[in-house]
Amino acid sequence: MGLFTRKKKEYPEMPPGDFDPVIRCSICTGEQVICAKDRKTGEMHELMLVRTPSDIEGFCAANDIDVTEVQKEY
Repeated sequence: MGLFTRKKKEYPEMPPGDFDPVIRCSICTGEQVICAKDRKTGEMHELMLVRTPSDIEGFCAANDIDVTEVQKEY
């Protein structure tokens, strides 16, 4: 057991149904949040806060999503 071992980060799952992965970006602060956007209503469900670019890659890998599919909305 190491003294400085890190926990493996767990990523949320995309909800079942007609949802698209979207990154909602703040123009003022630069904050980014990964959301699930309902295709029918346009309603956004926040899934996780993006702290580093590897968070986006990890989320996409955990949910079998191509990184180029994720669109940014401001």
